[in-house]
Amino acid sequence: MVLAAIVALAGPARAQWVTAPVTAPGVQYGTFESAAAGTAVSFHVWLPPEYTAQPARRFPLLIWLHGSGDGTLGIAWLSAYFGTAMAQGAIPPMILLFPNGMPDSMWCDSKSGLVPMESVVLDDLLPFVDANFRTLGGRHRILEGFSMGGQGTGRLGFRRTDLFAGLSMLGAGPLQDDFLEAPLGSDISPAKRAAIYAKVWGSDPAYYTLQHPKTVAAANAAAAIGRGTVVRQAIGSLDTLVPMNQEFDAFLASLGVSNTLTVVPGIGHSASDLLPAMGPGQWAFYNAALAVACRPLADLDGSGVVDAGDIGVMLLDFGASGCAADLDRDGEVTAGDLAVLLLAFVDSC
Repeated sequence: MVLAAIVALAGPARAQWVTAPVTAPGVQYGTFESAAAGTAVSFHVWLPPEYTAQPARRFPLLIWLHGSGDGTLGIAWLSAYFGTAMAQGAIPPMILLFPNGMPDSMWCDSKSGLVPMESVVLDDLLPFVDANFRTLGGRHRILEGFSMGGQGTGRLGFRRTDLFAGLSMLGAGPLQDDFLEAPLGSDISPAKRAAIYAKVWGSDPAYYTLQHPKTVAAANAAAAIGRGTVVRQAIGSLDTLVPMNQEFDAFLASLGVSNTLTVVPGIGHSASDLLPAMGPGQWAFYNAALAVACRPLADLDGSGVVDAGDIGVMLLDFGASGCAADLDRDGEVTAGDLAVLLLAFVDSC
């Protein structure tokens, strides 16, 4: 089914923001009008069978940020992969969201302002999806991505710890301090690397550093720790990006951010190889992030009991909207939500 939100498109200027539809079981295609981009932007969603079977039910959201190149190529495979895991009970039913990140946006607001990709996703797409699909909202979201999408997950996820309970960086890159310093074995030519550097970061090392996941993580480490954000990295042992992922893992540890880095033997730079090779144990990440095993409504930090830790999370979100801490659902985290939390104090499941 094509969403009613699809609008008529005109002119080549809009084409970069709009992909062709992907046809796959459970997958829907649509566009929305983005204020940041000033045009229509496409996206895909996959809905679990429970979405139709249980029309009053709301669902967590898994946002997948694709790697460089044609971001539509993996949608059918990923939908089937995660859908199978849900059907087998490895993870709970959830909505999958596939934003259009274009071939090499790096999921970043370009310095020129021509491609405000981060703003499109965080400020425009997520509110649109929450308004048009039965999402749980708040922090009942996991942000995951591969390669360029893994790097984007690190920046967007740490930038907005109020939006995501879990961050999964797979085969993430670029993570080097100097983008023009290519990792050993890179297949990106120097000319193409320079072109991406100019298009995204304006060939400005200061802007590149400002947008680097390290910079964003350092600025928001306390919030990530306070909210109990679940963070993981995974990469194949044959991937040329292993050293920079190991360095990022050590950097997060120096900030006190809990993170797990898994290096999977014999796997190269391929999401379709990496995810299955991680085995069934990897589903623990998704379940920990969503705290599906035991989570009262007011258990904001996912510890299984409503206690002082949840008060701390609520104080971090005080005055915010669209958060799980908005327990009375009046649109903003206020003293009323604190009263609801205190009524549920020491509640557990």
